[in-house]
Amino acid sequence: MKLSQDTISEIQSKLEIEEVVSDFVSLKRKGQNLWACCPFHHEKSPSFSVSPAKGIFKCFGCGKAGDSITFIMEIEGLGYVEALRHLAQKYGVEIEEEETTDARQEAFNEKESLFIVLNFAARYFQNLLRNSPEGKSIGLSYFRQRGFNEQIIEKFGLGYSLDEWDGLLKAARAEGYTEEMLEKAGLIIRKEDKNGGDRFYDRFRGRVIFPIHNLTGKPIAFGARILKPDKKQPKYLNSPETAVYHKSDVLYGISQAKQAIRSQENCYLVEGYTDVISLHLSGVQNVVASSGTSLTEGQINLIGRYANQITVLFDGDPAGLKASLRGIDMILAGGLHVKVVVFPEGEDPDSYSQKLGSTAFQAFLQENAQDFLTFKAALFAKEAANDPIKRADTVKEVVASIAKIPDPIERAVYIKECSRLLDIEEELLLKELNKLHRKKLEQESRKASRGGYSSSSQTQAPAPSSAEGPGDDSYYYEFPPDFQPDADQPPGFSPGGTRSAAPAATTMEEVVALQERESIRLLLNYGINKIEEEYHLYDYLLQEIEDIEFQTPVYQEILSTFKEKLAEGQVVDAQYYIREGSPEVKKLVAGLTVEKYDLSKVWKDRHNIHIPREEELLEKAVFQNVVRLKFRTVQRLIRQNMERLRTAAEEPEILELMQIHASLKSSEVELAKYLGIVVTK
Repeated sequence: MKLSQDTISEIQSKLEIEEVVSDFVSLKRKGQNLWACCPFHHEKSPSFSVSPAKGIFKCFGCGKAGDSITFIMEIEGLGYVEALRHLAQKYGVEIEEEETTDARQEAFNEKESLFIVLNFAARYFQNLLRNSPEGKSIGLSYFRQRGFNEQIIEKFGLGYSLDEWDGLLKAARAEGYTEEMLEKAGLIIRKEDKNGGDRFYDRFRGRVIFPIHNLTGKPIAFGARILKPDKKQPKYLNSPETAVYHKSDVLYGISQAKQAIRSQENCYLVEGYTDVISLHLSGVQNVVASSGTSLTEGQINLIGRYANQITVLFDGDPAGLKASLRGIDMILAGGLHVKVVVFPEGEDPDSYSQKLGSTAFQAFLQENAQDFLTFKAALFAKEAANDPIKRADTVKEVVASIAKIPDPIERAVYIKECSRLLDIEEELLLKELNKLHRKKLEQESRKASRGGYSSSSQTQAPAPSSAEGPGDDSYYYEFPPDFQPDADQPPGFSPGGTRSAAPAATTMEEVVALQERESIRLLLNYGINKIEEEYHLYDYLLQEIEDIEFQTPVYQEILSTFKEKLAEGQVVDAQYYIREGSPEVKKLVAGLTVEKYDLSKVWKDRHNIHIPREEELLEKAVFQNVVRLKFRTVQRLIRQNMERLRTAAEEPEILELMQIHASLKSSEVELAKYLGIVVTK
C-alpha cells in the first residue's frame, strides 16, 4: 500500500521545517535562518542551517540537505513512505492509501507489523503489572520497593510477564497475531518437539519488564529482570536483534531524555535501566543507559545529535574503574567532550540517588564532575607514584587517550595540562603523541597497499574535517577567468572564493561543472526575477545557454525539467524540485538555495554602510556566469579536439580537426575579451 496523493499533499501543507528539526536539535536564530550543530556529524561550531522561509535544511559541514521529509528519512533511517507516515502521525493527518506492488512496501509492512505486535506486547505487560494478582504482588511490589511511583512507571511503560510458558503467546493468538510475527519480534521462541514439530513458548516469563523505545517513543524491544533466585537463569534477559531493533544503535531512555539532553547540552551515561529511572526520580532527566553493553559508535553518534558532552557515572568499584575508562576513548574519538563522576565505594547511581534525595544528588553530580583526561591522569599518576615502570605506562595510557581527540587545539591543551599533572616534560608527551600518529598512518598506509582503500588514476586531496573547515559541497570557488587547471597546481587546489556552495575543482571538466552549477543556482534562486518589463532572468539565461549541453547529469536533469515545465506554462522553483525531485536533486537544490552567511542588519545600521545584496547585481552576475560558462565549455571542446588531433592518422580528418580548432580558438579569444583576460592563440 502507498499513501494517496491527497494525504501527501495534506502532510506537506502542514510541515514546518523548524518544528520538525527542533525535535532533534536545538535551533538558534541568526539572521534569517536557524542554526545548530549538525545532527549527522560531530562538530563544535554550528554549520547546520534551517531556512523556515524555504522549508529546507543544509549542513555546510557534511553537505546533507533537503526538506522536512528528507530530514526525517536521514535522521530516523526511514524510507520515503515511512517518513511521511511519521510526519502524518506528528501532525494528526489521517492516512489514505492506494494499492502498490512496490517490493519495498513489503519490507515496510513487515516493520509496521513488528511495531504493532511490539506495542501490543508492551500494553499486555503493563496490564499484567497493574491488574493481575501475580503482577501486583510481585512486579508492582518490586517497583514500589525501588521507590518507583505511578508517574514514573507510566513514563517508562514498565510491566510484568507471568511465570507461564505461553501467557503472551495465548493472548497474542486471541488478538490474531501469528507465531511467525511474534517470533520475528523476539517475543516467543521456537523449539522442535520430540515428534519433529514446532513448539513455541514465551521468551520472557516471571520477570519485570523494561520496554526499550526508539527516538519517537515506539517500543522496539524489551529488557526483563528476574526477581526470584535462579542460578539457571540470567538476571537480565533482553530481546534479540530484529528488523526494528539494533542494540548497537539504541540507548535505553533516549526517547524520554532527548529534550533534556538538548536543553542541558549534556548527557549522563549510566549502565542499567534502574539507574536511568532513579535519576529521573531525582529530577535528572538527561540520562541514558547502554544497557550493560559496551558503548558503540552508533550510540555515541546518537547522543551527539543532541549534545557534545557526555558525563559518565561510575559505580564506586575500584576494580572495574580502570577497565571502564578504556571504553571512553571511543567518545573522545567521536569529537565529544567527556566528564566523569565517581560515586563512593559500594554505591551506584540508583542507590546513591535514593540515599541523598533529589536536591543533594543533583548538587553532587554538579560538584563532582571532572574532566575525563584530567581525572585519568591523576588516577594513574597516584597509582604509579613510586614505580618508574608504572609511571611510563601511565604516560602511554594518558597520551593514547589524548591521541583520540580529533581537534589539534584540544590535544595541545590536554598535553600541557597532563604535563603538569604527571610532572613530565611537555616535549616528551608530544613525542609519544607523534609516535602514535605515525603508527596510525603506517597502519592506514599498509591497509591501502592491501587494497583497503579505493583508488583512482587521479590523486585527490582528502576532504577537510569539520574542525579544519567546510568539506565537500561547502563553498563556491570563484575561479579567476584565466585559471588553467592543468598548470602546476596541487591536487585539490581551490583558489579563493566565498560564495554559496560548491566543491573545489582540479580538472577542466570540474571547472565547467562549477559554472553549470552556478547557472542552476541563479536559475533556481532568481529565475522569476524581472530584468526588464515582462523579461525574466530565466528568459535571458535559457536563451544564452540554449546550445550548451550540460555535462553534469544532475544539472542537465534540473535544466531539462525546467524547460519542460516552462513549455507547459509553469515556471518551477526550488520548492518544486525539493518536493518532486530525485534524492540527488533534492539534496543539491537544498544546498544551492540556503545561504551560509547572512549580513547582520545591526552591523549595517551601526556602520551606516550599504552592502549590496546579490539580487541588486543580478544582471552582472548572470552575464558573467554565461560568458564564463561559454568560455569554459569552449576550452573543454578545444582540449577534446586536441586529443582527437593527436590520434588522427588520415589527412582529411586532420584538416577537418584543424579547422574546428581554429574556429574554437577564435571563439575563445572573443569570450576572453569580455572577461578581460589574454589567451594564447
